[in-house]
Amino acid sequence: MGNQKFDCESCPSIKRTAGLYVHIPFCEAKCRYCGFYSEPIKNHAPQRLVSAIIRELGQYDHIETFQTVYIGGGSPSCLPAEQLLRLIREITSHWPKPEEFTIEVNPGQVNKGIFSQLRTAGVTRISIGAQSFNPDELTFLGRRHSVGDTGRAVEMARQAGFENIGLDLIFAIPHSTLSSWKYSLCSAIDLGVQHISAYALTYEEGTPLQKSVEAGEVAPVDEETDRQMYETTIDELEKAGFKQYEISNFAKPGFECKHNLNYWANKPYIGVGPAAGAYWNGKRTLNISDIKKYIEAIEQGKTVIAESETPDNTQIACETAVLNLRRRCGIILDEFEKQTGFDAMKLFAEPIGRYQNLGLIEATDGRLFLTRDALPIADSVLCDFSTT
Repeated sequence: MGNQKFDCESCPSIKRTAGLYVHIPFCEAKCRYCGFYSEPIKNHAPQRLVSAIIRELGQYDHIETFQTVYIGGGSPSCLPAEQLLRLIREITSHWPKPEEFTIEVNPGQVNKGIFSQLRTAGVTRISIGAQSFNPDELTFLGRRHSVGDTGRAVEMARQAGFENIGLDLIFAIPHSTLSSWKYSLCSAIDLGVQHISAYALTYEEGTPLQKSVEAGEVAPVDEETDRQMYETTIDELEKAGFKQYEISNFAKPGFECKHNLNYWANKPYIGVGPAAGAYWNGKRTLNISDIKKYIEAIEQGKTVIAESETPDNTQIACETAVLNLRRRCGIILDEFEKQTGFDAMKLFAEPIGRYQNLGLIEATDGRLFLTRDALPIADSVLCDFSTT
């Protein structure tokens, strides 16, 4: 796509203050494609889990501020309202007024009252798991909300005062077509939201959907249609005034997700709750992926960290490169060197040269970035930056 100019406003130098991620591993029922750790809420006592998460948060009282807060899942909105608000108030009492406070919601689990309470409690950004605007696709995915629920959720959030609303969408769903995907995309645009995330359906190991594919019961969308759907996403959202700032993420100017930008900049973040990951004090950690064991460990004063790794300098440079290249502005070369101590052009000279020759990477204006042609095959390109 030639020399693309980026103002890089969506990739600012992130302040040293970190992000806070809170994982709520509950859902009403597990969707057949979901690879994230979650369990049906009916099997657990939500109050006990929220108490445990609040105790884990207490370990970080010494941190002055968080730039961003993100409550995800699972489905945080399936928590009883009093427990969800209790958690939010606990966070904002310790770390008031982060620059951005996001919560994920399921469109079938919300009402005007809860949106008003979330707004009053300090939440500034709503991310709605729409996934599709085609009823048959929602049924196939195992989603319990209706198409109408999504429109109502957006309108209720807006009426409650939210000015930063995002939708998650999934394309390349079996039996879907380019026209059915375009319908979903245009339906999302028509709702007037500020942010749209669009991901190709993945077949995570161990999920019911992946097992159905293995058994020959479900046929994935072919690669060419998948690619056409992705290309259509970029074109349609660009026409509608959305800027693509990451491989799968599009925002109206100024509405890029700051929390996720922190991840792609490979800056520190803390994760609390079962199965939450963190990158803090030079370590990557993962909490226990079991609600019962997590709660017991917290109540007994034991660690909830199940895995811990301290990447060396070269590993950090590789991780930073892979994450930065997901952004449309790519690797900002002088910032990369300040952050990692490495010259990216030298460290990755071989893959850079190879992909430049193929027209998949460009180096210009002090940046190294994927071209438009590289975006549909980004994962295979980024693999070559994961090691040196």
